[in-house]
Amino acid sequence: MLKCGIVGLPNVGKSTVFNALTQSGIEAANYPFCTIEPNVGMVPVADPRLAEIAAIAGSATVIPAVTQIVDIAGLVQGASQGEGLGNQFLANIRDTDAILHVVRCFDNDDIIHVEDRVDPVSDSALIDLELALSDLETVEKALVKANKAGRSGAAEARALADVLEKVKGPLAAGQAVRTLALSEKEQAQLRPYQLLTNKPVLYVANVDDADGMDSSHLAAVREMATAQGAGVVAICAALESEIASLPPADQADFLESLGLAESGLDRLVRASYQLLGLETYFTAGPKEARAWTMPAGALAPQAAGMIHTDFETGFIRAEVISYADYIAHQGEAGAKAAGKWRSEGKTYVVQDGDVILFRFNV
Repeated sequence: MLKCGIVGLPNVGKSTVFNALTQSGIEAANYPFCTIEPNVGMVPVADPRLAEIAAIAGSATVIPAVTQIVDIAGLVQGASQGEGLGNQFLANIRDTDAILHVVRCFDNDDIIHVEDRVDPVSDSALIDLELALSDLETVEKALVKANKAGRSGAAEARALADVLEKVKGPLAAGQAVRTLALSEKEQAQLRPYQLLTNKPVLYVANVDDADGMDSSHLAAVREMATAQGAGVVAICAALESEIASLPPADQADFLESLGLAESGLDRLVRASYQLLGLETYFTAGPKEARAWTMPAGALAPQAAGMIHTDFETGFIRAEVISYADYIAHQGEAGAKAAGKWRSEGKTYVVQDGDVILFRFNV
């Protein structure tokens, strides 16, 4: 399951985005720090392929893949020194896979901005610095322990101390760890610390529906993201909230009336998958059709482990039909008759859209 943490300054639209994504109905008031406790919600991943597969399989239950979203209190300048609500809530997003950084890209005098101006690039720099300083605190604590163990002769501890020293200076200067040239081994050494600035970032540009894609603020965010190698998804949080409040049957009609093929929130979730190199495979039968998330390039046993660890350890084979063949031949029986059903072993690289039945020993 993909896990994303939402960060941003107060009143940039974080909670509105969270509400629209999760349909949670949490308070999103027009004052700083209206989010006190972290909010956690689950978002189904829209994938029209799942409904088609389920219809052919006659599945009684349809279960989409889900993304977990965590919304924390807005950060302000000096959060790492305890300003605002401090950085205490950052611990709640350390175990996420990616950061959704919401930036305000609209002008509205009725909505308070904690810095008394609208400048998404400066806002972003403020948050990035606070994340770096939070990581610096984590690294410094780890460095004390590693140095102590290294003095006792532990070679692994000395090697860890070297990596921690390598990232300490850049973090103190506000530089994100993900921008550093680190080897795979060094990344593995840092992984247990779940450094925030080492996570992929997707900027969520909250635009006004009047300006939309023509916003000069949005153009500045796109330029910044390109320089960082980060992604950008522009949405109008207020409009997305309106769409999310409609019954599912009415949402498609409303989107069509706006000339949109899909909601901005669907684009946001899909962009998160792309950011992390994630793909989807399916299982289908009379009882249930289900979408599963996997890293691109996953081997069949690894993909099976997404269902249960027993599937991976006891893996025998995977019975595979591509999505295109499953649809074209109307399910498993038709695909088998057409010679499109395959039995794959441990070295098979699962493809996006594969419909799979795993065989395994208990």
